[in-house]
Amino acid sequence: MKVHVGAAATPEEAEAIAKSLAEHLGVDVDVHIEGEETPLASAEPSEPSYPLDDDLGPTERERDLRAEIADIREGGPEKYRDRLSEQGKLFVRDRLDLWFGGEGGTRGAGDASAADGDPAGVKFEDGKFAAFDDWHPDAPGRGDDADEDGEDDAGDGDRLPGDGLLTGAAEFEGRDVHFMANDFTVKAGSMASKGVEKFLRMQQRALKTGNPVLYLMDSSGGRIDQQTGFFANREGIGKYYYNHSMLSGAVPQICVLYGPCIAGAAYTPVFADFTVMVEDMSAMAIASPRMVEMVTGEEIDLEELGGPRVHAEESGSADLIARDEEHARELVADLIGYLPDRAGEKPPKRETKPPKFSPDGIDELIPEAPNRPYDVHDLIDRIADAESVFELKEGYGPEIVTAFCRIDGRPVGVVANQPTERSGAIFPDAAEKAAEFIWTCDAYEIPLLYLCDTPGFMAGSQVEKDAILEKGKKMIYATSSATVPKQTVVVRKAYGAGIYAMGGPAYDPESVIGLPSGEIGIMGPEAAINAVYARKLAEIDDPEERAAEEERLREEYREGIDVHRMASEVVIDEIVPPSDLRAELAARFDFYEDVQKDLPDKKHGTVL
Repeated sequence: MKVHVGAAATPEEAEAIAKSLAEHLGVDVDVHIEGEETPLASAEPSEPSYPLDDDLGPTERERDLRAEIADIREGGPEKYRDRLSEQGKLFVRDRLDLWFGGEGGTRGAGDASAADGDPAGVKFEDGKFAAFDDWHPDAPGRGDDADEDGEDDAGDGDRLPGDGLLTGAAEFEGRDVHFMANDFTVKAGSMASKGVEKFLRMQQRALKTGNPVLYLMDSSGGRIDQQTGFFANREGIGKYYYNHSMLSGAVPQICVLYGPCIAGAAYTPVFADFTVMVEDMSAMAIASPRMVEMVTGEEIDLEELGGPRVHAEESGSADLIARDEEHARELVADLIGYLPDRAGEKPPKRETKPPKFSPDGIDELIPEAPNRPYDVHDLIDRIADAESVFELKEGYGPEIVTAFCRIDGRPVGVVANQPTERSGAIFPDAAEKAAEFIWTCDAYEIPLLYLCDTPGFMAGSQVEKDAILEKGKKMIYATSSATVPKQTVVVRKAYGAGIYAMGGPAYDPESVIGLPSGEIGIMGPEAAINAVYARKLAEIDDPEERAAEEERLREEYREGIDVHRMASEVVIDEIVPPSDLRAELAARFDFYEDVQKDLPDKKHGTVL
């Protein structure tokens, strides 16, 4: 609070005013001479002091409430807690301690800001008493249900603390986040009316704050025997996915799976921006193996139906696979460092680090022959800050690498063709993966770097059946619509529509720069010579003469698509010495950091 006094006031008078107001109002006070920026005196309210003869304290009523809270914190029936260790996973409150305990461990009763035993980073929890009346012996009206021994007839098996779902707010890696966590000891983490209400409120509050959301999922789906009142209602489970859709692109959503998430529970991870599955523990599927067998006759176990490998390599629904619970937290701690708190803000920068390997080796790394493979990770490691490369969906669509990294401390989303995987040709899965990654980067203001080295989109009957046109369209659409700063590097071959999908000159990049190994053309030399000159070459009877003519035509064609020709015709902006590539990109991303781009005034596009 600022207070202004006349110029005649002395420092002693200003100090007295500051102290008096701070104590009376309970706020920090700065006293200023009119027109002066620097305060003449400042004061803070002192810690409250209580009368020495105050002998009031907690009553039996408060002690009873604390006992009820302690009982709730114990979770579901003890036998289900005992089974968790056999399954290799933590009790939900131990999980919250892992995520939010921090260096200070757990809070004690002396900390009035939190309930006893809450992890240091948990700011508060909502809805501990959800479904309290349905199970707790101290609930109003349940006294009549006790038997002659004073025991509640409901029994241990009917414990429903929090209705099996925890929600609240916490600090994670220095960031304020909302969290949701299923308690698997309560009806296998299933969803029922009170838990659904808590989930919906948490989502709706996230829409207001804009803070990231962590979903710590371990749910068997909806509680079938209690579905009335929460399944099809306007404010039921179906509203989860409406809210997920509203949050998408506005609030970072990260989901970690700790168990079998089936049916309705499986949609939260696929709606999230990023999904982490834990090996030998998690799975997700539209229906359980038993239901699959009933409907289709197929006999299959849960791992084969929807385990981590399935979703990491075949469906593309899992972004990251963790070894265990601790590793899952480590992955998310790294991931959130690339994301802003909310849409519209810039992602956080860090101190720059030199790359893992020297940029001086880039030119030697890139083979001259366009079809000779090299690992694009080695190129990224010579561009990005050391220890900053964070790859997503590594096992899915491996012909394209999608990864976050930092260049001179600035988060960047990398879309790179991978020549070790089918020469870097773009297959349907790779196109879909890239489209989703580009779309996510654009939503959260993460600049994009395209490293282009592709013969183009793959051709053939199988890729047509696998929707190469549809999924390729999505990648081109995402590249076209992204308004974050974009830089494109023609590393080597850029053939066919591959240059379009990879942020070519027509797609509004801030720059297209080439390395001396670069080529841009409708197709590569081999295919072009075969397409244009096949008949002419076939008419040459002498094999040596034919080979010589073919080589001449090939070199003539390559001269026309060489990066120097492209620079001469100003198709690209610059050819950069490979050793300078990192510095060049850092300068360009810095210069274009605040570039403004507008899309046509429309409701939305029709490409999904």
